[in-house]
Formats: sequence, structure tokens, C-alpha cells
Amino acid sequence: MAEELPERESMEFDVVIVGAGPSGLAAAIRLKQLNEDLSVVVLEKGAEVGAHILSGAVVDPSGIDALLPGWREEEGHPFKTKVERDRFLLLGASGSITLPNFVMPPLMNNHGNYVVSLGNVCRWLAEKAEALGVEIYPGFAAAEMLYDDAGAVIGVATGDMGVERDGTPGPNYTRGMALLGKYVLIGEGVRGSLAKQLIAKFGLDEGREPQKFGIGLKELWEVSPEQHKPGLVQHSFGWPLDGKTGGGSFLYHLEDNQVAVGFVLHLNYRNPYLSPFEEFQRFKTHPAIAPTFEGAKRVSYGARAISEGGYQSVPKLCFPGGALLGCSAGLVNVPRIKGSHNAVFSGMLAAEKVVDALAAGRAHDEIAEIEAEWRDGAIGRDLKKVRNVKPLWSKLGTLAGIAFGGLDMWTNTLFGFSFFGTLKHGKTDAASLEPAADHNPIDYPKPDGVLTFDRLSSVFLSNTNHEEDQPVHLKVKDMALQKSSEYEIYAGPSGRYCPAGVYEWVEEDGTEKFVINAQNCVHCKTCDIKDPNQNINWVPPQGGEGPVYPNM
Repeated sequence: MAEELPERESMEFDVVIVGAGPSGLAAAIRLKQLNEDLSVVVLEKGAEVGAHILSGAVVDPSGIDALLPGWREEEGHPFKTKVERDRFLLLGASGSITLPNFVMPPLMNNHGNYVVSLGNVCRWLAEKAEALGVEIYPGFAAAEMLYDDAGAVIGVATGDMGVERDGTPGPNYTRGMALLGKYVLIGEGVRGSLAKQLIAKFGLDEGREPQKFGIGLKELWEVSPEQHKPGLVQHSFGWPLDGKTGGGSFLYHLEDNQVAVGFVLHLNYRNPYLSPFEEFQRFKTHPAIAPTFEGAKRVSYGARAISEGGYQSVPKLCFPGGALLGCSAGLVNVPRIKGSHNAVFSGMLAAEKVVDALAAGRAHDEIAEIEAEWRDGAIGRDLKKVRNVKPLWSKLGTLAGIAFGGLDMWTNTLFGFSFFGTLKHGKTDAASLEPAADHNPIDYPKPDGVLTFDRLSSVFLSNTNHEEDQPVHLKVKDMALQKSSEYEIYAGPSGRYCPAGVYEWVEEDGTEKFVINAQNCVHCKTCDIKDPNQNINWVPPQGGEGPVYPNM
């Protein structure tokens, strides 16, 4: 008989929030602004607030303006570098074309935006929240939803600590805690494990298009002063990707001689031999890009999935007992590569409706007002204008897709309509992958250790750490299927789509064995999205583990 686990200790709050990202912290702040007597707790699986936050980032401050009017007059805020110049490049194999800014739709203009570390923005927001009386618990991963007898959400449980690799309690075992709330708000970020469960349990995606994703890879560099152009925001597309593979790239010049370089690859790519990490390294060698990094030093690396489905893929936001926030709901504006402003707006909207519900004596019910209002507000207006950019790019390829997507953004901005109506996305990203027999392997150049690097040295810079004796948090549902399909049909794409070297197929006793190096995981969630059989399920490891991103 299995050993009976001790009963969980529990704590009760008015509102429990999962995730100390922009949406969760905005919700916490707004709750306390409206009713300082509410008890509010925020759980964060990272070792500290901001540890798992990865974004470009050029931030549209409209959300912060609404949440914290007057922040610009304060000292110590993280918005230090205002955008001074927008630049758009089309890259070829050996050259580039600069696109004139006047042809770009007005919403692509970054005037008034800021180049920031979104992790530092979250650290700043956490200070604001704690000053209002919000309790923030970093290092605690919300691992399980808790329900009442009627099936409504009543709280979350944190993961058990000190579990041995075989799943049994070890000598330092500690049972997770139950945090109970009248309402629970889920702001885990893209492809959150609890959001995924809630969407399935309550059918929140019924009538919606499949969610689409990209993988974003980013490095932070210290460049020489002569290469540093504070406030320059450069976006590019084209090489090294072919015309049928969607993606783009960026260089953002921050303060203190820092440059963020990033690469976003749409995860509906077809070729199983493609490696997003290797494409990113190749991108940096382009003649229009490489000079920025002459004499420079790479200081950090990370990767994270990005939601790209937009307006038509946003699930129903509310469920009995709570709501989805921010990137857990897929509120990213894809062509702008921006989501933090919508995350803040979603947190504020949810908080305002929760306060009204609590004032009316309600609890554990569905706050339908959140779902009823988001499409008519700032979030809906932002996403509706760009709703066809992603499906046009996917259907028509890069050049035609961007041209027609730009036209669609112009007509939406100027006249409030689209020639295309609202296009559908079609396949999931997992279903987009094609068998290896239909494609040729890609011969990627070896890294030089100066401008281009391998995965393991990159993961080292992410400060990723996991206790090796705990159960593997990357759950393969059917190992036989992994061999017969992922390896034998698709040639083992997990070893290429993972940006951290987690997955390997190695020969052992004359047969190929699937090896999971879970300690390398940077929590990007790409495997959960791109595995062709949806055979890998990402669940949280022990709280506090994973990457610790500085200034990302």
C-alpha cells in the first residue's frame, strides 16, 4: 500500500494569483488600489520575481500609465531608455534592404515606447504591490488546481518539495500548501500548465481557433561604445529563414552599452530538421548584424514560447472561480511583438470585476463580466486590428504574407475594416510538422565561441538549475510512441526544437534511447507545443528552480 501523504496546510485569501508577471502583479496592485482591506497573495515559481521573465522588450507604456499614473515622475523606475529610432530590414543571404518607415502601418511605430528589461519591470511592480500589502511568495510553484464538490475552482496547491526521483517522499519531504481564495487568477505566462488544464476542463477554447505559438530566443550583450545606439529599435525578417518559414529578428539598444538580440521563429514550421537555436546563431553572422557585436561580450541567454494566435484564438477568459490573464490567455500583438501592455490591462480588468463580485458577496462563481468586456476595451481594439497578420503570413509565406498583412493593418487602422474578414489559423503547430522523408537535413555551421555558440554554454548563461534527484518534470505519455513516431517518422526533432539541449536520442545496446536532460530546461514550453504527437507534457519542477534571468 502506498504511503499516505500528510494533509496539506492551508491558508485562505480573498484572491489568489498565480504568476508574478505583468498581468498577475497588475491584478494584485489594482485589487489593493480598489479595496485595501482585501487579502491578496501572488505565487511565483521562479526563485525571485523576474527570474523567469523573458521578453524583447519594447514596452508600450499605456498599461502602466493606466495602472500607475504619475510613474514617470518617480525615481527608480526601470523605463530608462526611450525609443529614439525605428528601423525595419529585409535580410537576404548577403545583403539587406531598409524599408522606409512611412510604408509601415502606424501601429508599428514605437514612438513613445521604451526599451526595457521586462524582468526588471516586474521586480519594480512587485515592490509596488508589496507596498500596498500584497503577499508575494517566490519559489513556490502552483502545481495543482483545487475544486469544490460542484467543480468550481477554490484555490491552488503548491508542489511538494523533497520528492525522490522515483516519486516517493525523501528525507527532506515537505507537503505542498493549499492556498484557498474566493477567486483565483491565472497569470502563468504562455502555455501555463494550470491554464492548459483549465482550458481543457471547462472547454474554454470551444468555438475558438487553435492557439498558435512562436519560440523567442534572446541574448543580452555588452557592446563597445562606438556600436551602441541607445533607443535604436531594429526589426528584421527574411534570411536565414526561407520564404515558407515564418519568423523575425530584432536588435534593441538599451542603456549602459547593452544590446538585446533576439530571434522569433513561428512554431508552425514544417521541416523537422530545422533548429530554432541554430537559425538564431546564423542570424547574428549576417553582414547587417555582426558588426554590432565586434569586441562585444555576451552576458545572458534565454528562450521562451510566445503566443501568436491573437484575437481569434483567445479562449474564454473566465471559469467558475477565476479567470485567465495575460499570456495565459494569448493576448500578444504578434506584428508589434508586444504583450505586456495587454497583460497589464487584463490584470486590471479582472481585478475590477473581482472587486465588484466580492462587494456583492459572491465567491467561486463565474465572473462573466470579464469575458463580456475585454473585446470592446483596449485589449480587443489592439488585437482586432492585427488579427489577420499571422494567418496571412502562414498561408502566403513571408514576402506576400507581410505585404498583405501590412495592407490589412492599414485598412483596419484607417477605416476599421478588413478585406479578409477574420481568417482562420487551421492546423495546430504540432500538426504542422511533416515527416523527415519529405525534407533534407540542414547542415548548420559549427559555433565559433565568439559570435555564435552552442546550447550548453548558452544554458550556462541562463543560470538554470534543477535538483537532479527529483522526478523529471517533462512527462512522456507513451515512450513507445516517442520511438515509433517522433524518432522513426520525424527524425527526432526534439533534439533540435529544444533551445536548451534537454532532449537527445542516443544509441544504447543497438537501439535508440530517448534521454531527457531535465536539469537543462529553461521552461520555454516548446516541447509541450511542438511535439508532433503531443506526447510531452510540461509540469512544474520544484519551486524556485529553472532559469534565473538577470536584466532579461
